[in-house]
Amino acid sequence: MQRLVVARFHRRGDAEGYLQILRRLLPQTKHAIVFDTTGAEKLADVRTSKLEQML
Repeated sequence: MQRLVVARFHRRGDAEGYLQILRRLLPQTKHAIVFDTTGAEKLADVRTSKLEQML
């Protein structure tokens, strides 16, 4: 099975809505929602470092 990132969302509800549309348009294809927690951690690190620079 090949994985392909189709879209990225910040809110689960947005991702689920998009998934419903994909399932209607491409019913024979398997789709899944995957959460990337590493991206959130990197964003938190960037915000922390910017805050430290301001102080």
